[in-house]
Amino acid sequence: MGCCSLDCFVYFVLSIALAFMAVSTTLPPPPDSNITKTNRPITHHDPLSLNASKALRQSNFKAIATLLHVSSEIFLSSSPSTTLFAIDDSSLFNTSSLPPLFLKQLLQYHTLPLRLPMEELLKKPQGTCLPTLLRHQSVQISSVDKESRRAEVNHVMISHPDMFLGDSLVIHGVLGPFSPLLPHMDHIPRSSLCQSDSNKTIIEEEEAVPVKIDWTRIIQLLSSNGFVPFAIGLHSVLNRIIADQHKNLTGVTILATPNLVSLSSASPLLYEVMRRHILAQRLTKKNLASMPDKALLKTLDPYQDLIITRRGIVNSSQCFMISGVEIVAPDMFSSNNFVIHGISHTLELPRA
Repeated sequence: MGCCSLDCFVYFVLSIALAFMAVSTTLPPPPDSNITKTNRPITHHDPLSLNASKALRQSNFKAIATLLHVSSEIFLSSSPSTTLFAIDDSSLFNTSSLPPLFLKQLLQYHTLPLRLPMEELLKKPQGTCLPTLLRHQSVQISSVDKESRRAEVNHVMISHPDMFLGDSLVIHGVLGPFSPLLPHMDHIPRSSLCQSDSNKTIIEEEEAVPVKIDWTRIIQLLSSNGFVPFAIGLHSVLNRIIADQHKNLTGVTILATPNLVSLSSASPLLYEVMRRHILAQRLTKKNLASMPDKALLKTLDPYQDLIITRRGIVNSSQCFMISGVEIVAPDMFSSNNFVIHGISHTLELPRA
């Protein structure tokens, strides 16, 4: 966690909570806020916040547990119903250099003015946008898998669904923040995933229209630009890839490596390797750079995601890797339905 002791961590959390309280008492509420104020009194001894804090602490979300107990008005005073996405301790601890007002906005960005248990969340279509307590900012349900009961918000996995279920409060644990955390930030950047719309409480994007992927053009571009082994590998398994795509694609991202391991076209391993190097949506370098740490990327293998990892809060938004591999030639080729990035080396297959 990067702290000398548990006492040090508790001191950090309490100092942030006190700073939040100071900010809350000095800043008036925004005049054009579209969140209806409630008259429900919130105190540090409110049974709701006490019970929710206990559930958070039992699941090792101690930072949010402490903040909810000491300064529950941050989460609970603006709406009669609330859903909180609790950020894991390690991600919060890395925000110690950021100003308290920004941290308050960060928590508001992870709080919805509605009750949304996991059962209801899984019923929402992928792409649904949800309002937050941060004015004019929404988050997106970026992935839903009803069979495995898994979901992602802003490409961040819900790791602890239904950690707390109350009549007016639901808490889910998430693996990291919904927005990248960079030094000297003073506000949450507007996400490209959802457009602001203050007249809607739940915004659903227009249904994505499937397109025909120009695989022939992709293979030609790879072959003529130094990615011959990768192009041959893709061509060898292309018919199987097309046949297995029971889900209609709206675009793809190719992560091409010039030194693809030599595999026979009949090898089942080649098919797995190629699927792992193709994302099931079109994502430019700018799209990838805007994603938060630990965001998951869907590949053509429904059981194998890739993950965005950042080298630390001190680095810029461009310093990230995809499952341990760097993009060395971003946006080499792009069309309306595909984009090709050059990567440093082959993505390894997970060990069974």
